[in-house]
Amino acid sequence: MDLDHSSRAITNVKEHWDIVIKPQTSLFEIDIKEIWRYRDLLIMFVKRDIVTFYKQTILGPLWFFIQPLFTTLMFMVVFGGLAGISTNGLPKGLFYLAGILCWNYFSDCLNRTSTTFKENQEIFGKVYFPRIVVPLSIVVANLVRFGIQFLLFIAFYVFYLTRGTDVHPNTGALFFPLLIVIIAGLSLGFGMIITAMTTKYKDLTFLVQFGVQLWMYATPIIYPLSAAPEKYRWLVVANPMTGVVETFKFGFLNQQPFEIYYLLYSFIFMIVILFTGILVFNKVEKGFMDTI
Repeated sequence: MDLDHSSRAITNVKEHWDIVIKPQTSLFEIDIKEIWRYRDLLIMFVKRDIVTFYKQTILGPLWFFIQPLFTTLMFMVVFGGLAGISTNGLPKGLFYLAGILCWNYFSDCLNRTSTTFKENQEIFGKVYFPRIVVPLSIVVANLVRFGIQFLLFIAFYVFYLTRGTDVHPNTGALFFPLLIVIIAGLSLGFGMIITAMTTKYKDLTFLVQFGVQLWMYATPIIYPLSAAPEKYRWLVVANPMTGVVETFKFGFLNQQPFEIYYLLYSFIFMIVILFTGILVFNKVEKGFMDTI
């Protein structure tokens, strides 16, 4: 009897653990506290992404400037020169660089997050940590690159201002932080959906980069929205990146006309696609090792 009484007393003692691993109770759940607890891992992934971008290259971090600069020059020659596409009187260099700046951040985040499960399956299969840390680190790492390339845009901006070019910022530039949030949310949402789908449909991987390239031409980067054919303009407006690019050009280059409804649409679209991405990502990450 004494032995039974002692065993019952032991089982009634509450055990306290430092870390408790348990399944998520909701597909929409994001444990902010847990992500914060793994912030050192997030920072490590960010550093890894930045360093590996220019590791074993001759020019190193200069590629952050070279890539958008060469792309801008190519657009000036091909689309501004040979094709003769109008920029509504805005300097071609600033016009193209403004669009490239926004698009590079979006496309880089989307392409990288869309391979999260594929590129990190060995880590995911051995070590526990919040899986969403990986796509978040990609968005943050690319934000650093975006900031560096934004300095290039400012340099071009000052150059044109010193030459007396009629470009000036307006109140639309105040939306700049919101534009970054929208781009990050869109790329993160789409990326998590795609990486979840590629665990079963691996052919989708080959279509992503091709689809992103086509998507760029449906975004007013090499042409102003007003130059899009009236018959197909609704397709360009339906593109959630259109509101972002148009707002950026309006705020910094004073490009006219501008519709605030496009930006509102982009923001709402971002919220929807981000929550959808979280839902799909959380659902797949629980058992993706069995299917990948």
